Amino acid sequence: MFKLEVRDDPAMSAPGQILPMGFGFRPYRGDEDHGLMAAVRRGCAERDRIDADSVVDGLPTAAEIAEASAHLEEPSENQILVVRDGSVVGYATIRWWQERDGTWLYLHRGYLLPGHRRQGVGSAMLGWAEERIRWLVERHGTARTAVLGANAMATEQDATALLLAAGYRRVFSLVELKLDDLRRWSEPGSELPAGIRTGPIGTSHYRAAWRTVVDAYADVGSTRQQAFRDFVDTADPACWRAAWNEQDMVGVALCAVRRHHRTVGEVEELSVRTDQRRRGIGRVLLLEGLRSLREQGAATARLFTGTANPHRSYDLYESVGFRRQNEYVRYRKPLAAVVSR
Repeated sequence: MFKLEVRDDPAMSAPGQILPMGFGFRPYRGDEDHGLMAAVRRGCAERDRIDADSVVDGLPTAAEIAEASAHLEEPSENQILVVRDGSVVGYATIRWWQERDGTWLYLHRGYLLPGHRRQGVGSAMLGWAEERIRWLVERHGTARTAVLGANAMATEQDATALLLAAGYRRVFSLVELKLDDLRRWSEPGSELPAGIRTGPIGTSHYRAAWRTVVDAYADVGSTRQQAFRDFVDTADPACWRAAWNEQDMVGVALCAVRRHHRTVGEVEELSVRTDQRRRGIGRVLLLEGLRSLREQGAATARLFTGTANPHRSYDLYESVGFRRQNEYVRYRKPLAAVVSR
């Protein structure tokens, strides 16, 4: 056994972690690592029963890992790779944001090839993430509302066992649904209520569409509110549809074909204003969005929603052909429960 050398730079600001003989940590180095990280994810897929096309947590390409890394704060300091005999066998990533209820969530996610599990490597990765987060919280001044977060699919048995043993508790989960064959999909009939019209979303409608989504999550504290500028910067309106009551936007379906998986369409958002629900507006918007995805070349469609969704959205999705696929569990742990190693 040996101890990881601790350096003064922020990338290694956490105290050293005990690793089995032959393993070591090194910082993320940028472009040269993206293919190696993608190979780790592919190597985990069979053991963890990963759904490659998942829109929640699938099997990313090197290009997608590069994009995700570019959006991290200080990526060379908040990602760490595990090496053995010169080969990358795992990696961990940290990101953070403020949720609607004021909580600062510090989320870490680790991936380790199955052949190297159950040797203490995963525990060392978890320890690095927790102590790095504690250092970040101190630097950010967010200790009063900070909480540790981690995610795992229900089929990721090793990760689930590791998190539970480390004091993490399940707080909620997401379920992913899939519509198998859009090209042969028989579109159910539906009618709009009197006085409601639908149509595409142009740039002049962006703020109203953004506000419709924001308002739909006003009572859900454990979600991240997207800033309007981010909404505009990531807009892909080819498959976006909205409903209006005269000049007032009352609902949106924001759908898109995935850039790196052009046959997979995603219903990214389906929101109807509270006072307009249960009138069939969401159903019509969903159908129009799916039709647009098919016209753009998508062969399948995906979406996800919370398992505790109070609006019975499952009934709607399943009525048009979606079927449940995977469950993605969200774990949390109080920052105060992190013990210095």
